[in-house]
Formats: sequence, C-alpha cells, structure tokens
Amino acid sequence: MTTTPEHDQRIAKMTFASVYPHYVTKVENKGRKIAELHQVIEWLTGFNEDKLQELIDDKVTFETFFKKAKLNPNANLIKGVICGYRIEDIETPLTKQVRYLDKLIDELAKGRKMEKILRAG
Repeated sequence: MTTTPEHDQRIAKMTFASVYPHYVTKVENKGRKIAELHQVIEWLTGFNEDKLQELIDDKVTFETFFKKAKLNPNANLIKGVICGYRIEDIETPLTKQVRYLDKLIDELAKGRKMEKILRAG
C-alpha cells in the first residue's frame, strides 16, 4: 500500500513534540526505559538527549526534525510493516523516515534485543 500525498503532508506537518509522549508511554508500558528510547532515536537521527529536548521545546515538525537529522547509514536495513504500510514500499523519503522511527520504537516496545533494533548483527 502506497501513501497518499495527503497522508505524507499530514506526517510532515505533525510536530515531534506531539508524538514523543506517546513513544515514551509505549516503551514504558512494556517495561523499557526512556534511556533506551533515546538510544534508539540517537542511533537513527544522531540527536543526543540535549538536542532532542531542544527540538521538542521548539515544537519542530517531523519535516524539520528529519531535515536536521543525520540518518544512520544502516537505516535502510529497517524493513517490515508498520501502521499498515510496508516500509520498503513507501516512496516519500520523509514518510519512510518517520516510519523507520515508528518501527524501531515498536521493536523496542516488543522486547527486541537492542543490538537487533540497532541493526548491529
């Protein structure tokens, strides 16, 4: 299933700050720690905790969030279905990047080992 331009635009304009609390709740409810969430986000984007907080405080959109990110060169190893979309089939780069993040957080919440989540082996 490919995304629609409307779907892509909605994701681009959504603020990271509006979604971040949901990420925290999701991983904490499954017994994972915020530090692990931040490790996953830093692996994908290069943002350390201070930069992440700055982006949250500034209420940046996902579009700005990923423009500022230094995407991990192994991000293309993130595959599978998230939110009803097969990541490999998403054509819009920003939507694909947001779904990469969603997939990593989903794997963290499901108890996957960190080295697997970070595509280390």
